Amino acid sequence: MAYLGNAPARSFISFERQVFTIVNSQTAYTLSHSVNNENDIRLVINNIVQEPGSGKAYTASGTTLTLSAALTNGTDEMYCVFLGRAVATNAPSAGSVGTSQLASDAVTEAKIADDAVESEHLNDNVISGQTELATAPASTDELLISDAGVLKRVDVSLVGGNNTPAFLATCESTQTISHNVFTKIQFAVEKFDSDGTYDNATNYRWTPGVVGKYVIGFAGWFYDANDALSSVVFSIYKNGSASTYFQSRLNSSTAQWQRFWLSGVHPIDVTSTSDYYEAYVEINTTDGGSVDFNSSSSNFRNYFYGYKLIGA
Repeated sequence: MAYLGNAPARSFISFERQVFTIVNSQTAYTLSHSVNNENDIRLVINNIVQEPGSGKAYTASGTTLTLSAALTNGTDEMYCVFLGRAVATNAPSAGSVGTSQLASDAVTEAKIADDAVESEHLNDNVISGQTELATAPASTDELLISDAGVLKRVDVSLVGGNNTPAFLATCESTQTISHNVFTKIQFAVEKFDSDGTYDNATNYRWTPGVVGKYVIGFAGWFYDANDALSSVVFSIYKNGSASTYFQSRLNSSTAQWQRFWLSGVHPIDVTSTSDYYEAYVEINTTDGGSVDFNSSSSNFRNYFYGYKLIGA
């Protein structure tokens, strides 16, 4: 006879039965199928249906069946019938899945829609532009940069950076310079020294301590009471030897100055962290006498300085 009405979703099925091998003194057994709880199975011991539940004959969760009392092998028999074994897969209702139902790291990138993560879901330690920086960034502040297509963070000090190490020193007392001999100028007063690399107390030398390209320069004011000053040579010494010269000389051997100011600037290449630089002066006078390298107590008439070029 034909079936009238809507056809059944599936054929009639029988419930599956599992027979257990009794182990003396054992109360935990493994089920063939996972269950939600003990109500999904009917447990029969010695042909008697047992009452499920905590404090009753048995409980069940997942694939674990737990008896309230151990049985005896050879005397007792036990089997179960699966009543609630799933026969279809149903989608969970909206909002019914919580965090505890998700495995750790289960949500992959493919499951997150583009532009789905907004700023309110990001911690403040993530570079996201949520907070405005209203002042100049510190050297340890970080920026995002693409390094050959790989997004990385980088300290501000490594992008552009500062012209440091850098120093500026001057003299505030007069130094006597002898005729026809190179004399180191004692620039003993620091105006600034970014990294503490200029020695203004003993050797009057600058040791940058960082390899790179630099600019180094000087200025000096000379005075000869006898009006006999005929030439001035200023030299930057590297590691104890002259590396560059700046000179001014009168054309005639009898021509002479009383006052003279000379300045110069020179690029240098620091190739070792131990390289050091000093300022030397040689003067020549028509009478063979000495001259004064004047102080700058009243105005800024002499100085020795240097700084690193950014990115070099």
